[in-house]
Amino acid sequence: MDQDLRDIDALVHEEKRLTAMEQQSEAWADGLLAGIEPEILAEAALSTALSELLRDCGEDSALQMLDRIREKVIAGDLDLDRHYH
Repeated sequence: MDQDLRDIDALVHEEKRLTAMEQQSEAWADGLLAGIEPEILAEAALSTALSELLRDCGEDSALQMLDRIREKVIAGDLDLDRHYH
């Protein structure tokens, strides 16, 4: 039973993650269409995300997230070209 609940939790988490990614991708595309450079979009997105995370969860959570993202960058996990070629 515990495994079933973990499976359901994992599915819900993944669905939320995919929905968030879709919304962020749409916002990114809208920004590009408005003539905003990718670097400006990225800085605004990161600043907003970190500000919200700091407010809601505190400094430790924000720093942990930054560490996870840094590790993904180093590992190439965020390289779309690598995933689609």
